[in-house]
Amino acid sequence: MASSSNYSTALISEFLLICFPNYQSWQHWLSVPLSLLFLLAMGANTTLLITIWLEASLHEPMYYLLSLLSLLDIVLCLTVIPKVLAIFWFDLRPISFSACFLQMFIMNSFLTMESCTFMVMAYDRYVAICHPLQYPSIITGQFVVRAAVFVIARNVLFSLPVPILSARLRYCAGNIIKNCICTNLSVSKLSCDDIIFNRLYQFVAGWTLLGSDLILIVLSYSFILKVVLRIKAEGAVAKALSTCGSHFILILFFSTVLLVLVITNLARERISPDVPILLNILHHLIPPALNPIVYGVRTKEIKQGIQKLLRRL
Repeated sequence: MASSSNYSTALISEFLLICFPNYQSWQHWLSVPLSLLFLLAMGANTTLLITIWLEASLHEPMYYLLSLLSLLDIVLCLTVIPKVLAIFWFDLRPISFSACFLQMFIMNSFLTMESCTFMVMAYDRYVAICHPLQYPSIITGQFVVRAAVFVIARNVLFSLPVPILSARLRYCAGNIIKNCICTNLSVSKLSCDDIIFNRLYQFVAGWTLLGSDLILIVLSYSFILKVVLRIKAEGAVAKALSTCGSHFILILFFSTVLLVLVITNLARERISPDVPILLNILHHLIPPALNPIVYGVRTKEIKQGIQKLLRRL
């Protein structure tokens, strides 16, 4: 039996990614808006990072957290979109066994890292509005370093078992993945082993991480709203809410696209299988493209920093 198992595993050295199995004629047309969104996401996040790095007035914890979010967005985009475009433009469907599971790990861990970063940013706004006098002593550079270590360590620790469990499976049901990316569900269904534990772990770990972050974000904004409604000074309410506006919009983008993706996956028997595939790609593009733009438009300090950067060029 051992030799049979080893042989079955050795059969698969690479996978073939088949994007939009029912509508492959879409690919060339779809590559244009995806390319534009990709360039926008990379350009906007790079500009934001350079601006925060060069502008001394932006060397504050809130902007360091925003830099972390931009770095996560860049890595997620580079992990997913170039391969998708290579399939669309050059029909480069093969992906190696190791590259597939590396992509799976990065997507799972960095998605929850983004959620965790939003949670830390919500705490930052909570302290700024509810405890303004203690803000300089609580939200320090050291706090940002510890928060970044926590964001990375927590999500790597909980996400690492997902690709490990998938990589240990025996693949003997073909190597064609009906997806543009190596999601755990798309890959594991090719296995001839029992995948119940594999899927159960991803479901429990994913929703535990995302759910706990969402609960803490809701709690933070509940306390913020409670404090803001008590403020009686003219214009103070609008000013307090404006400091949270950008962050709230980013969370809304992130959560809405994720929620739509989850709903379409749950209802996949009633809709075309190509719809969840497209939404999965867009979830790695739309938030990264919009995050730096929202902060750039709504935050005066960042807007001024970008203007200074452009004048130097």
